Amino acid sequence: MTIPSNIKEQLKNIKHFALDMDGTIYNGSTLFPFTNDFLNYLKANGIGYSFLTNNPSKSTADYLKHLEKMGIPATREEMYTSAVATINYIKNHHPAIKKLFILGTPSMVKEFEDAGFISTADNAEDKPDALVVGFDTSLIYTRLCRAAYWASQQLPYFATNPDWVCPTDQPNILVDCGSICACIEGATKRKPDVVIGKPDPGMLDGIIQKYNLQPNEIAMVGDRIYTDVQMAKNAGALGVLVLSGEATVADVEQASTKPDIVARDLEELKELVKKALH
Repeated sequence: MTIPSNIKEQLKNIKHFALDMDGTIYNGSTLFPFTNDFLNYLKANGIGYSFLTNNPSKSTADYLKHLEKMGIPATREEMYTSAVATINYIKNHHPAIKKLFILGTPSMVKEFEDAGFISTADNAEDKPDALVVGFDTSLIYTRLCRAAYWASQQLPYFATNPDWVCPTDQPNILVDCGSICACIEGATKRKPDVVIGKPDPGMLDGIIQKYNLQPNEIAMVGDRIYTDVQMAKNAGALGVLVLSGEATVADVEQASTKPDIVARDLEELKELVKKALH
C-alpha cells in the first residue's frame, strides 16, 4: 500500500497513538493476534500510546483487569474512558452537582462514587441533581423508566457517549448509550444536554496535557467514522480508521467525514508507520 507524501509526513510526526479498544485492539472478548505486535513496535520506536474508549460499562480498574486477562499490560495512566471524561466534565462545568441518578452498570456507578458523587436510588423521593445515562449492559426496565422521569423533570442530563451499538464477536446486537438515550427521547421528547465521549475533542485533552503534545502529534485510531475519525477531525489530530470493527469500505465511501488513513487493521497500520519512519 502506497502512502501519499502528505500523510507520510504526518505519520512521521506522530508521537502518540490514541487507540480505541473494542473493534480496534480486540473484538468483544477476543484479542486480535496483531495487537501486541503493534504496541511493541510503538514502544520500540519511542512512540507513546493510550487506550480511549467510549464504552463506560467497566471502570478503569475493571478495564485494566480485562486487558491484563487478554495479555495486554496497561497502567491507569494509559486508560481513559467516557465515564472518566463525564466525571471530569461535570466537576469542571457543574461543581455544585453532587447527587446523580446513574443509568449504568454497577462498575460505572462505582467509578462515579469513587470520584465523590452520590448515586441516588430508584425512588421519586430520592431526587438527584442531575441524570447520567451510559452504556448500561445491566439495564433494568424500572430504572430506565426512572431515568425517563428525571429527564422529563428538566434536570441536567448527561450522556457518556453517542454510540448506537457496541461491537461484539457474538451473534447479537449490543444496544449502546445512543440507543438508550433515543428510547428516553421517544418517551420524553428530550435529548441529553451534553453528550461526552468521542467525537468530543475534549476526550484528547488528558493526553495533550499529560504528555505536552500538540493535536497534530496524535493519531486517533478507531473503527468508527462518527466517533473516532470525527473526534480526530474536531481536535486537529490524524484520523485513522481500521476496518476490524464496525465501519466498512462502503461506510467510508458514503461518509461526509473522511479518514486520513484507512487500514485493514493494526497490522496494516504498523506497516504504514514503518514505511513512514524508514
